[in-house]
Amino acid sequence: MTPKPAKEPGPAASVAGDGTYLVGEDMKAGMYKTAGPADSAIPNCYWARLKDASGEFDAIIANGNAQGQTRVTVRKGEYFQTSGCETWKKVG
Repeated sequence: MTPKPAKEPGPAASVAGDGTYLVGEDMKAGMYKTAGPADSAIPNCYWARLKDASGEFDAIIANGNAQGQTRVTVRKGEYFQTSGCETWKKVG
């Protein structure tokens, strides 16, 4: 029996840590869920869907500050920015 070739790694189905991620390359498109803020001393979880990585205000498609569990749907080609959140896990 011939072994199957190893599947090439693709985009991740979870995102841990602060940063800006390209959907479709760094992370899979779909719905993600987080438990909320990672630090109870500063209970704020910021997220944003961005049309590009310019850092400009008009690049924001949608954003929010979560105090608890929240969900966000991201689409291929968008950027997803997160700060102060628990790990985001793909749920749909």
